[in-house]
Amino acid sequence: MKPSIPKGTRDFNPAEMQKRQYIFSVIRKNFELFGYQPIETPAMENLSTLTGKYGDEGDKLIFKILNSGSFWDSVKGTPFGEDYIKKRQKQDDILKIPQDSWTEIQKKEFDLLLGYFTATNKLISLDLISQISEKALRYDLTVPFARYVVQHQHEITFPFKRYQIQPVWRADRPQKGRYREFWQCDADVIGSDSLINELELISLIDKSFGELKVPVLVKFNNRKILSAIAEVINASDKIIDITVAIDKLDKIGKDGVVKELQEKGIDDASIKKLDPIIEFKGSNADKVNILKQVVGNTETGKKGIEEIEYLLNHSKVNSCTLELDITLARGLNYYTGTIFEVKANAGTFTPSILGGGRYDDLTGIFGLKNMSGVGISFGIDRIYDVMDELKLFPESVSKASSSKLLFTHFDADTQAHCISLSNQLRANNIACEIYPDITKKIGKQFEYADKKQIPFACTVGTNEIANKKYVLKDMQSGTQTELRIEEIIEKLK
Repeated sequence: MKPSIPKGTRDFNPAEMQKRQYIFSVIRKNFELFGYQPIETPAMENLSTLTGKYGDEGDKLIFKILNSGSFWDSVKGTPFGEDYIKKRQKQDDILKIPQDSWTEIQKKEFDLLLGYFTATNKLISLDLISQISEKALRYDLTVPFARYVVQHQHEITFPFKRYQIQPVWRADRPQKGRYREFWQCDADVIGSDSLINELELISLIDKSFGELKVPVLVKFNNRKILSAIAEVINASDKIIDITVAIDKLDKIGKDGVVKELQEKGIDDASIKKLDPIIEFKGSNADKVNILKQVVGNTETGKKGIEEIEYLLNHSKVNSCTLELDITLARGLNYYTGTIFEVKANAGTFTPSILGGGRYDDLTGIFGLKNMSGVGISFGIDRIYDVMDELKLFPESVSKASSSKLLFTHFDADTQAHCISLSNQLRANNIACEIYPDITKKIGKQFEYADKKQIPFACTVGTNEIANKKYVLKDMQSGTQTELRIEEIIEKLK
């Protein structure tokens, strides 16, 4: 069988991992610089923890886990069991699965059956899914964080500033910049509704992308503005529909947004009132003035405008551009205040590489009321794609090897001497390795160093051991120097 991996997942070679680790290290350092502490949560959560938090579209992308490896074990004792399938077989060719293969049915067949019954409205109930699957792979890091806060509330000092660097999974259609398994780097502060937290997150974004040398546009808005818009057009009950539609403006254009709003039952007169919001271009100050005209007479609108003006008046950015985007909505249901989205300001790669926002009562779903929080999430995989396209990785992290030096030798005795020398280098935090095979000629050993992009090679022979001086070769220039081990250590340090 030809080996393969699931669509939407990837292997990373050593050179790619060096680059990824560089991004992780910059972001982790800045998280800690701003006072965030690390936590980790399990790769899988209870399905009930995740569902209902991401909207209808998000819930469809949650990877569900069968209760056990066999499909029939999962449905045993449910109305969706073997007898039910036999009965359906008599009526529909699609379900004619050979009886002797039933014990081998796994997720693929489960999806086929589930899709069939959903499409024909013959799926018994959502209750059935909970019997078949009680767990799921995490969709993001924010909802598991909210669950963590509620579960550990008596161990936490509030406001609680945490960061988390872990993979997440989404059953999305794979394409460039969109993967089924990808990493997020989240920073959240919970237990405080002060806008200084949003200011610090803007500074954190600015500093991190400045160090990574990625030119970015930081867009922000406030969900209170969107709620006020829904109120102004007498469609408060359709705030989620309005939010989801407006959030697609970049992808489907104004006509697409209008069509989607019409399909959701919003009349043309109400949609017309959205024109100043959807079409307006100008400075941040100009946009604030438009907002005051459109929603400034509502309490929710006034509050949203106040929060926007506070951030515009107090934010100081050096490496990025800060822009108020009054069409920015971000689809996740739990956002209630400031929302963020960051895109690269150069190159051909346009999807967002960071998102986040304020959520006033996410923990309330789990029983802990009135716990406001705000956070951001760096999309590592997309940041990598941008930096790779723009060639922004420092040369030092683009090397295939982390070793600075390779010890080369002629036989078992000279190789044994390399062990002592390598211990001295490592004691001084200099990464090195010894060529493991004693039968290879020196030329082959140098070729190995070249292929792994190890910058120096140190040749150890009987004369070198006797004189306590070793030939250090710069693999890039080809120059060779005889040095004592102490001198080699000083040079490499």
